[in-house]
Amino acid sequence: MDKHIVYVDHAATTYVKPEVFEAMKPYFTEYFGNPSSIYSLGRESKKAIENARGVIAECLGAQPSEIYFTGSGTEADNWAIKGVAYANRKKGKHLITSAIEHHAVLHAFDYLKKEGFEVTYLPVDERGFVNPKDLAEAIRPDTTLVSIMMANNEIGTIQPIKELAAIAKEKGVIFHTDAVQAMGNLDVKVNDLNVDLLSMSAHKFYGPKGVGALYVRKGVRIDSFVHGGAQERNKRAGTENVPGIVGMAAALKLAYENLEEYNKHLRKLSNKLIDSVMERIPYVRLNGDRENRLPGNVNFSFQFIEGESLLLMLDMKGIQASSGSACTSGSLDPSHVLLAIGLPHEIAHGSLRITFGEDNTEEQVDYIVDNLVEIVERLRQMSPLYEDFVKKGQKA
Repeated sequence: MDKHIVYVDHAATTYVKPEVFEAMKPYFTEYFGNPSSIYSLGRESKKAIENARGVIAECLGAQPSEIYFTGSGTEADNWAIKGVAYANRKKGKHLITSAIEHHAVLHAFDYLKKEGFEVTYLPVDERGFVNPKDLAEAIRPDTTLVSIMMANNEIGTIQPIKELAAIAKEKGVIFHTDAVQAMGNLDVKVNDLNVDLLSMSAHKFYGPKGVGALYVRKGVRIDSFVHGGAQERNKRAGTENVPGIVGMAAALKLAYENLEEYNKHLRKLSNKLIDSVMERIPYVRLNGDRENRLPGNVNFSFQFIEGESLLLMLDMKGIQASSGSACTSGSLDPSHVLLAIGLPHEIAHGSLRITFGEDNTEEQVDYIVDNLVEIVERLRQMSPLYEDFVKKGQKA
């Protein structure tokens, strides 16, 4: 990476670690056989897949037979939600999720609504937490699935998944969690959490893009999602991405081995950033919970500015972050997550998400803060809203 670039968008994606890349290389060039073939090259590929399945299962505290490989976290989410809904539709067609899920989850539920399913969206409080009591009250006799993310990708809030899953289990309802942001950051164990399904994606924890996995607890009824061949025990057709699967397992194993040290580093950077910004920049809000959040996630809302302008000016300084607003994807609406925690549109539009990784330093935090102070001040000087605010002496 260019030494002049300060990359702080690790929630969007991470680079592939050199050790992971080295583990993958032989399966591009030397052991390139189709895993479904019976000759030796195919058997080598099949063996690599099963070894990777075992590594991932061990990390999660699951059985290898409960791990299914997918092409992404989005596919894993879609399969979990649609597969369970269709497989259990004779029992009922009521589904539950939260208002702050990733669009991979929300759009899957939108699709099911068009197919005749009914969806309840649980609200969250101002810090982004789902209230377990709300879940208990929302479950009905015809409820078949609850899907609530483990940690939010925008504001970092870590949900009380163990408690939420217990409520669903008590009512005989299948529980899925989107753990795409959590994996590599939290010590995730499926039996401790008591979840039935869990989604993940390799590129969030220094693995390759284009590969994910879905944990499906033994005995859970779920329809196949991709039809064609007999891969993944007849559940997910398509020739397996052998190098990607190998890389995913290598990356996850590294993440689990270094989790404590990694989190300590991320928390140090995040706390330094939060303290410095809150001290040096007025009219700023930290979104999400200060303590119970992903260790490398910081999300601010700056009043009187637009998040897109802030991002562009940071980029000119070599700082690559993201916005809490969806405007960068062509939508004029602010983030559904920020609206769900109670932010008005004008404040939600002025949001910035910074997510740290293992290569970030305290010196980079100082550089980010110095530039934020200057850029926010410059943008506010150009804002009619800020000018009116100063003239009127109103309280923010």
